[in-house]
Amino acid sequence: MPVVIAGGHGRVALLTTRLLTDQGLRVTGIIRRPEQAATLRAAGALPALADLTTATPTRLAQILTGAHAILYAAGAGLGDDPGHANPADHDAVLALADAARLTKVRRFVLLSAMGAHPDAHYPADPLVETFLRAKGRADQDLLARPDLDTTVLRPAWFRDGPGTGLVHLAAHTGPGEIDRPDAAAVLAHLLTVPATTPRLLELTSGPTPVHQAVARIAARSLTGG
Repeated sequence: MPVVIAGGHGRVALLTTRLLTDQGLRVTGIIRRPEQAATLRAAGALPALADLTTATPTRLAQILTGAHAILYAAGAGLGDDPGHANPADHDAVLALADAARLTKVRRFVLLSAMGAHPDAHYPADPLVETFLRAKGRADQDLLARPDLDTTVLRPAWFRDGPGTGLVHLAAHTGPGEIDRPDAAAVLAHLLTVPATTPRLLELTSGPTPVHQAVARIAARSLTGG
């Protein structure tokens, strides 16, 4: 099952790549800089060079051809211009979704952020507010597309632990934290299921093994629950 990961050089993306390639899946990672290619190859992935902030849907469709699933894991961080989101946090998501339509790839997993919302209010830090609003708009756009089987994953604050393999995955989890390896494990499992119900999920550390948590969500989709 070929998978394309946008933002392939990111920390969570690379962890996800290794999990998928260890299962024998073919992974293509979209990267912006040629010097990142060696890291992707070391993780077992095929690098594809494209700047997500400027690439057209037609260019991205060339990379997606033959894929069965897409993970958008790119992001620009908080930036330095309040009120003006980086294209990687919104515009590029929509361009990749348009490319998915062109290539008829239905499964799309979007790595978002807890608290993302088009009307997010965070007066303590305008940069955070800009970031969360951009993410929220992208989430809503993808979830509204009938040609995509989208799952939006909103993880809690990332921490640098080794991972426990235990998570809380639900429509609403409340605040918390999550080790990057555990988030990657959830993403890897989500990419191998055709859909989830609910389609917007929050993620924190918790009591449930990753494979059970994802299987439970996927089973609801199959039964219409």
